[in-house]
Parts: sequence; C-alpha cells; structure tokens
Amino acid sequence: MIDFLGDVLAQHIPTVTQGEQHDFRWEWLAEGVLSFTPKQAYEKAIVLSAGVHGNETAPIELLAQLSQDVFSRVLQLKVKLMLILGNPIAIRSGQRYVENDMNRMFCGAHQQFSETFEAKRVAELEQWVADFFRSCPVQVKRYHYDLHTAIRPSLLPTFALFPYQTHQYDPVMLENLDAAELDALVYHNAVGHTFTQFSSSQFQAASSTLELGHAKPFGQNDLAAFAAINHVLRAVVSEHSLPIRQKQAIQTFQVVDSIIKTEDDFQLNLADSTPNFFVFETGAVIALQQGKPYVTAPEQVRILFPNTQVKKGLRAGLILTEVYSG
Repeated sequence: MIDFLGDVLAQHIPTVTQGEQHDFRWEWLAEGVLSFTPKQAYEKAIVLSAGVHGNETAPIELLAQLSQDVFSRVLQLKVKLMLILGNPIAIRSGQRYVENDMNRMFCGAHQQFSETFEAKRVAELEQWVADFFRSCPVQVKRYHYDLHTAIRPSLLPTFALFPYQTHQYDPVMLENLDAAELDALVYHNAVGHTFTQFSSSQFQAASSTLELGHAKPFGQNDLAAFAAINHVLRAVVSEHSLPIRQKQAIQTFQVVDSIIKTEDDFQLNLADSTPNFFVFETGAVIALQQGKPYVTAPEQVRILFPNTQVKKGLRAGLILTEVYSG
C-alpha cells in the first residue's frame, strides 16, 4: 500500500510502484500522482486533485484518507480513479506556491514561465491527466473535482466554480455538488488557465473547482467540517447513493467581469479582511488604477477572490451577479 500523503511529505519514492488488489490494479505514476483501475467494467473516470495550492491542507488530508480506504477495501472502487497532490514542494513548505501560482498556468500558460518548478509540474500534470482519460473506453464519462480551501473568509463558505464551456454542464455533477451541501455555484464567463479549465476544454470532462472553507496548516483542520463533501466524494468513487441535502437551496452566480491588475498603484476599494461574496451596491467604485475608478458597479454585484498582491497582468478579483431561478 502507498502512503499517498506521507510519501510526499517525506519526499519518499516507493520501491514498489504498481500492483494488484482483489478487484483493482494501482500504479504510482510520480510524486503525488496515483491511479486505480477496476478489474470489472466501469462507466466513469474520475480525477480528484488537491494541493495545487500547497497551504490548502484539508482537501489533501481527505484524499490521503480516501486513498488509504481504497487500498484497505474500506471503500469499494467502482470507477477508474486518479488522485493528484498538485504541488509537492509547496505542500512540504506550507506555502500557497513556490514561484508562481499553478492554477493560473494550465492550458499552455506554463510555457510563459520557462524553467520554473511549477511550470514543469503543470506540464507533467497535463500529460498524466491526458494519458489517464485517453486510456479509457470512449463511452466512459469523465469527471474532475479540484479541491481547494480559500485564503480569506467567505459570506458563502463553500462553493464550486465551473470553467467556461459551450457544452451543457453535467447534471450528475450538479446533483453531487448539491448533495455536498455547498452554499453556491459560480459559472465563469471566459476561458481561463485553471486545472479544471484544462480537463473541461481538452477532454470534455465535467469539471469543477471546489472551495471548501478556510486554509489552515496540517494538524489544525477540523475534518468534521468537511463531512458533507467527503461523503459525496466517497459516494462518487463507490457509486453509492448520495446523501439528501439539509441546507437551504444552493445559490447560483455568473461571473460578469475580471479585474486585472495592470499598474503598480492598483488598489481595491475594500479592506484586506473583506470576505468573498462581499456585496457592492449600484454605483460603487470597486477598484482604482492610475488614480481613476477602474470598475464601477452598474448594479448590485459581489466580489470573489479579491487580492491586490497578485503580479501585474493577473486577475485581482472576479465580479459576480446572482442568477435567480424562476
């Protein structure tokens, strides 16, 4: 059995990198990359990733426990599965990233960063995911859940972001996310460079980036707070029935603008402690750049991932409007 997280933390390469259990075959592909293939026919191929940002530890711990339970047969595997811990060096150092944010580097963007570790890792992850999906029979449905925790508090603590796509969003994934007790769904309005954008656009996978609370160091997570998403991920892997949602209805948002930092004097018109989904009323100045209002809200909007510390040319926040059903 592979110690999925322990090997990454210890920078240990296992002596045995593939094997068979009673009902599946497994392969250690690289540091933090592990695949499982059932011996019986399967209908889904699922990538579960975490640790693309190394300091977001709770999802890493969830995947580590899931891998142990698959090996020990506590959890019966009914799908082809790939587990990924995205940025091993950042995980070991407890940093979000070492040189560059990996989740801005997919879909070929890593080529702009030449020989950095993160650029090489992104290129490798793209290849491993490509090989994984291409190895499946053509009729197999592809899924990707990329698990994160946020660096700031949130008015809606748990939410999923869908990459921009022109094909229909998968109803099975929507059911899974609803059952996971998420507070909100956010739909992107433009192609980005995230891990889920890669799996969606290149392989038509049903993909979502999950934000599951606040980032904390290893040993400080209350994993009971992640019970709902953990239950759903295990149901997805074992094809068991989903739990029934207990919360109020999930809220839905559409991205309508991205705030791009282009100047050194860029500033957001909010405090550093402002939570995700903070509301700007009609007419509010959201940001200033070159001494001028950069974005002024034409209607009530919310802001997601506000961050003045990004490098020039990168996104400093997303502007959202709520989508009301009925």
